[in-house]
Amino acid sequence: MVVFRGRWAAALVVIASVTGVVSVPGQALAAPIATPADFNGDGYRDVALPAPGATVAGKVGAGAVVVLYGSASRVSAQRRVVITQDTAGVPGAAETDDLFGAATAYADLNLDGFADLVVGTPLEDNGSTEDAGTVTVLWGGRNGLSKATTLATPAAEGARYGRDVAADQARGFAHVLVGGSDGSVRYIGPFGTSAAPGGAPSITQTHRYGPSLSNVALGDLNGDKMPEGVLSTIWLNGRSGGDVLVSPEPEASYAPQSGGDGFAIAVGDVNGDGYGDLVAGDPDDAHASAADGSLGGRISIWYGSANGLSATPVRVDQNTAGVPGTAERDDEFGDSLAVTDLNRDGIADIVVGSPGEAIGTKSYAGAVTVIPGRRTGTPGTGAYTITQDTSNMPGSSESGDEFGSSLAAGDVNKDGRPELIIGGYGEDGYRGAVWTLPGGTTGPTTTGTVMITATQLGLKGDYISLGAETTH
Repeated sequence: MVVFRGRWAAALVVIASVTGVVSVPGQALAAPIATPADFNGDGYRDVALPAPGATVAGKVGAGAVVVLYGSASRVSAQRRVVITQDTAGVPGAAETDDLFGAATAYADLNLDGFADLVVGTPLEDNGSTEDAGTVTVLWGGRNGLSKATTLATPAAEGARYGRDVAADQARGFAHVLVGGSDGSVRYIGPFGTSAAPGGAPSITQTHRYGPSLSNVALGDLNGDKMPEGVLSTIWLNGRSGGDVLVSPEPEASYAPQSGGDGFAIAVGDVNGDGYGDLVAGDPDDAHASAADGSLGGRISIWYGSANGLSATPVRVDQNTAGVPGTAERDDEFGDSLAVTDLNRDGIADIVVGSPGEAIGTKSYAGAVTVIPGRRTGTPGTGAYTITQDTSNMPGSSESGDEFGSSLAAGDVNKDGRPELIIGGYGEDGYRGAVWTLPGGTTGPTTTGTVMITATQLGLKGDYISLGAETTH
């Protein structure tokens, strides 16, 4: 089996099979969970669970996305729709090792009031060009996600466009940022829902950067209401991680941030000053020849302002005052990130996944740490950790669960309190699981947490992982 770590190492390795056409054997893969969004306009946000390693009609690794529709009782395995490249209206066809669903993001691209889902398929061939990658937009509507459009990407062999995707809305139109091994492509709306003239975005900007990209993000870092593009690269020689790059304008070049490496990246206002801040997770241990990195992993925070990001970051790890636990080798603190206001105090909180965290003698059981945002000083005060052994959490910590390998947050039951969604890549015999923690008065609560596993989704067959590979 091939397993992708970092943002590709995520919660649900498998998808629902209603008809038996879709199943996941040993080559199942997983992907990050996109922020919940309302695809059918019923007022409840929906959760898209990617499963790029899913076998579709006998084709291993063709990939799929499962949509769990939100309601007053949050989400469940029963309210689901499975989408593949064999689904009517979706361009292309399910093929072996395409990895449809390797990355997802959402925005209302055509401004019709329904969220649309952007899906990456990084190993899709573009004509005779192998592994060029494609990006598909699944359009939201009254009946949920239906017809789809493919965005044009450069036809370069091995480019793997769609390895990661991001979407945002600003100044009345939408932006989409796509990353791959060849660089990034940025699309600026307006978008239409057809491939005919007017169906494509009005501006496309392509950036090529030497190292392959690991992750991409969009967010306003200087208060001009225009999202900056943020990229992180794969590992660079002699470093614990890769470059973190920012472009101040869609047409400008990307410049590396100083003072910190990273793979996982997220944007949000973590000090409440009205400017977006950049958070990067560098989960790998420092090594003897590295000039950067921290034992057990860390996050770096560059604060935004009218003049852009701070020159040097604030660093937080498990040895930072107020942060629970102790920095230990292979904790992978910072392997996944979410930035959102969980306690509704007007300041975004930082949620950090540590899928390598040992719980007692159980190695790689995994943990999630919530670090409240604060207006001054280094974040850490008031931080708390959630594991499968936390009271009222379904399941229990076991070696290899990798709880916290993916994260997302959003209000799926319309009560004004965002749910926290946690993935555990290794749960259920490496078939994977997700936990949805209800929003409480001061943050997520474990009471009433829903756990969804591959077994609950009615899957059959052998789901055991046979190996690992990384996007870093």
